[in-house]
Amino acid sequence: MNRSSGWVHEAFAVFAKDWLLELRTRVALGAVVLFAVTSVMASGFALAPPSGVPAEVKAALLWVVVFFAAVAGLSRVFVVEEETRTADSLRLAVSPTGVFVGKLLFNTVLMWGLCLVTVPLYLLLLEVPVRSASLFVTVVVLGSTALACATTAVGAIVAKATTRGALFGVLSFPVALPPLLVAIHGTRAAWLSGGAWRVATGDLQVLVGFILVIVPASLLVFEHIWSE
Repeated sequence: MNRSSGWVHEAFAVFAKDWLLELRTRVALGAVVLFAVTSVMASGFALAPPSGVPAEVKAALLWVVVFFAAVAGLSRVFVVEEETRTADSLRLAVSPTGVFVGKLLFNTVLMWGLCLVTVPLYLLLLEVPVRSASLFVTVVVLGSTALACATTAVGAIVAKATTRGALFGVLSFPVALPPLLVAIHGTRAAWLSGGAWRVATGDLQVLVGFILVIVPASLLVFEHIWSE
C-alpha cells in the first residue's frame, strides 16, 4: 500500500469510527439539530409576519443560525477523543493526515445533515421566495463545506482547553467570517435575482477557492498540533 492510499484508507476508517460512535451517542448531531431547529422556530415566530422582512436580513439570519449550530457541535469531533482518552491510541495508529481528513469528512457530512433539516424548515417558516433553487442548493453545499473546513482545525486546537465551548466560538468566527459573508451574498442572489448564476459566479469561486486554500493550510497546522 503506497503512502497516498494509506492515508485515504485511514481517513475513511476514522470517519466510519466517528459516525458509529455518533450514531450510538447522538451528542453532536443532537446538539446541532436541536440548536438549529429551535433558532429557526424562534426566528419564524419573532419575525411574523415574515413578508415584511427584507431578503437580505433573512439570508444573513439563515447563515447566523447555521454558524452557531456548527459551533454547538463541530468541536465534538476532537473533544470526544480527549474525553474517552483515545487520542494517544489514535496518534499511534493513524497518521495526522488520515486523522484530519477523517474528522473533516465527519464534520462536513454533519453540516450537510444540519442544512438538510434546517434549510427547508427555514424556507417554510420565513416564506422565502427562491428564484434559483439550483444556485441556492449549490451555495448551501459550498457554504456549509467551507464552514466545516474552517472549524475542524480549530476544534483540534481547543480540544484540551477547559473552556473549550466558548473558545471554539471565539476562534472559529474570524476564520469562518469570509465564507459566511460570501454565502450570505450568494443566498440573497439565489432568492432575488433573475440572472442569479451570473450574479453569484464570483461568490461560488470565492467559496471554492477558500476550501482549496484552508484545507492544506489547516492540515499543516494540524500536524504540529496533533503531534504535541
